[in-house]
Amino acid sequence: MNPETHADSQRAADIAAKVEWFVREVVVLFEKDPRLGPHGPAEDLVRELRQLARQHGVLTPHILADGSHLSQRETALVLRKSGLSPLGPVALNTAAPDEGNMYLLGRIGSEQQQQHFLRPLIAGEARSAFFMTEPAAHGGAGSDPSMLQTEAVADGDDWVVNGRKAFITGAVGASVGIIMARTRPAAAGDAATLFLVDLPNPAIRIERVLDTIDSSMPGGHAVVRIESLRVARNAVLGELHEGFRAAQIRLAPARLSHCMRWLGAAIRSQEIATEYACRRQAFGKALIDHEGVGFMLADNAIDLKLAELMVDWCAAVLDRGEQGSTESSMTKVAVSELLYRVADRCVQVMGGTGVSSDTVVQQIFREIRAFRIYDGPTEVHKWSIAKRIKHRASRAPIRE
Repeated sequence: MNPETHADSQRAADIAAKVEWFVREVVVLFEKDPRLGPHGPAEDLVRELRQLARQHGVLTPHILADGSHLSQRETALVLRKSGLSPLGPVALNTAAPDEGNMYLLGRIGSEQQQQHFLRPLIAGEARSAFFMTEPAAHGGAGSDPSMLQTEAVADGDDWVVNGRKAFITGAVGASVGIIMARTRPAAAGDAATLFLVDLPNPAIRIERVLDTIDSSMPGGHAVVRIESLRVARNAVLGELHEGFRAAQIRLAPARLSHCMRWLGAAIRSQEIATEYACRRQAFGKALIDHEGVGFMLADNAIDLKLAELMVDWCAAVLDRGEQGSTESSMTKVAVSELLYRVADRCVQVMGGTGVSSDTVVQQIFREIRAFRIYDGPTEVHKWSIAKRIKHRASRAPIRE
């Protein structure tokens, strides 16, 4: 390890230690706050938590004072600690979709766009939404972005956008929107573009907020109608007609960030389940001394380490400057499935207490169950990996 790498690693470790203290000693106290609802924490709770993070010097900890980002491996240390509570990423400004949107704006946003949209996000003064997914009933884009139905039509120097979006995380209460719309029909080459908009906007209407299994993200997940939204040419994020490619810049790191945060949450579940199993007596001894329980906790320890190693491996790939599409798909599949097993075992170890709201374990279980679908279901990522396997096999010599 060269001195610079060691210095970077120590920097990340120091930040992660401050984040962990803040989450455990401050954020955890808010986990039963009455302002937590089925569609996430209320806006006043978000503001209070972020003000506390600001006071303790841990707000947006993965972005440094000069605007530069920690490396992906450094970010993994920090975001894992932020995830020790479902409220941690919200308080620290490391939550989806803002974390991924900040990354994208930092990579391809113009100087004017970064001043107007990115700075308030980094400061924790604004929230954002990424408008890509569309309602299945209308044949729109879900796991397959090429099915995009939302359309932007040129009108003089402007674009006019129409369409519907679904499962838009944080749309309620967001002040920054990134909208993906088709800007060229299939017959002319099939292309999409990303547009930046200020929110709220009368042309963007929340139809309803979906009742979902998870409840940690402010604003919940909304169905949105976009009608005659007029945006100027300077609203284009990145290059015109390059929306699919631009989205890929965001998607691989964002998938990995999900893995980082939920790894922290699963670690917390394991801690709570372990404490319960060591304290709770049944049939003359502590639960952990029964093989059926002890082995579940042992399996959890193994799965948590496997998840950590997968995250670090994929982070290293991205830090080398590679796109990491396959690696992030593999990591997202492996980590979401591993952590789901961990959370499920924690609930099982704790029995009735595990399914109650007496601890945060049941919420973490619900959140991680949703994670197996969000940012691409397991089956879609496996299908994508299989396609790449087939492609490589078709180009490689057959060996008997």
